[in-house]
Amino acid sequence: MVDLQISRDEVSNMFPILIKNATIINEGQRLIKDVLIKGNLIERIDNNIQPAGNCREIDAGGLYLIPGVIDDQVHFREPGLTQKATIATEARAAVAGGTTTFMEMPNTNPPALTQELLEMKYAIAAATSAANYSFFMGVSNSNADEVLRTNDKKNLVCGVKIFMGSSTGDMLVDNSLTLSKIFSESELLIATHCEDENVINANKAKYPDADNASYHPLIRNVDACFQSSLYAVQLAKKYNTRLHILHISTAKELQLFTNMLPLSEKRITSEVCVHHLHFTADDYAQFGNLIKCNPAIKGPENKPELWKALLDDRLDIIATDHAPHTWEEKQQPYQKAPSGVPLVQHSLLLMLEYVKQGAISMEKVVEKMCHAPAQCFQIERRGYIREGYFADVVLVDMNDNTPVNKSNILYKCGWSPFEGHEFPAAVKYTIVSGQIAYENGTVNDTVRGQRITFNR
Repeated sequence: MVDLQISRDEVSNMFPILIKNATIINEGQRLIKDVLIKGNLIERIDNNIQPAGNCREIDAGGLYLIPGVIDDQVHFREPGLTQKATIATEARAAVAGGTTTFMEMPNTNPPALTQELLEMKYAIAAATSAANYSFFMGVSNSNADEVLRTNDKKNLVCGVKIFMGSSTGDMLVDNSLTLSKIFSESELLIATHCEDENVINANKAKYPDADNASYHPLIRNVDACFQSSLYAVQLAKKYNTRLHILHISTAKELQLFTNMLPLSEKRITSEVCVHHLHFTADDYAQFGNLIKCNPAIKGPENKPELWKALLDDRLDIIATDHAPHTWEEKQQPYQKAPSGVPLVQHSLLLMLEYVKQGAISMEKVVEKMCHAPAQCFQIERRGYIREGYFADVVLVDMNDNTPVNKSNILYKCGWSPFEGHEFPAAVKYTIVSGQIAYENGTVNDTVRGQRITFNR
């Protein structure tokens, strides 16, 4: 028995956790099993596990147990942009939504363009993040030698991020010599934001009086994305680089990717974000700047093609590109309003809604949000429910609902494009590295995630 004078949070951190009768969705299978968690790890997966000694037991009958979501692209804004978000606030939102691990982008203030600034972000996360974490090393036109120092940390850093198109922050990399050097010499995965700046500027000249967000997919159009993605792929093929293109938003780009190889053998991989799977350009009339993001949400003809490519494995990963800005910033005129949407708390719930609609299976959601990021980035012992792996798991109820309103939005910015919507599923528990980080509507603020490592 557990001492009743000890708090539930303390119990979850001190004693093993036994999850009973869960329907496990993992590696394409559904199994009703018990899962025993000791310390940070999954110790045993079996039938009718009996606890030995004190233990926190969770009756998961009727619930689904899935690996924790690994989001390979978020912007948590710290350091320097903390009026929008902090690592602490957005990690709380992440675990509330079933995301146990995030990889964060370098366009903070100052940007993570040196090894010292990169490690500063790791230190902030170690002290404040409820979720597991990693951070991308940033590239500028003039820091190639500094970037390549990250080769010595290839087991400790998720990757190198190159903005091959301008976005939030001043990190556009358009120097061909810099790009060639990084693509030819980096031993880490290179993740790219692909939008061609020349195409964008030419389109801006066509629409000098653009005064609302419906112009956004005309300015940052299909050709801007395709030309930049094509260039990245050409560089990667020339140098045999491990390339991962982020937030694919157009049908035209899909010709650059293959499903003829298993993910483990692909040198060029891709990601699609939940907002590009959900919204279309028709939605600017309702949401305006709230869904203004880079790359832009495109015309409705692209959405079904993105879904087809996701289901047939030309698109490898589902992520968010979580990018919060304050409500006041988003209320500015179109040309001044910043690009980015807060999404990490609701990404899994949105995909589970599509499961309920029959658009995708739960097994495929787990593959694209949990297994594939772990495999793509070669993350050590995460992304699967396996004995000996880190205990990053989520219990979801497909027979409950989650309304989105001001009282339960955990983003520091305090708003969501899904406000007023009710998702037909609910996250009940999120366990991060063996600790209960979220339980039935409450975040455990004593939990700290771990720095993830890589098998490279």
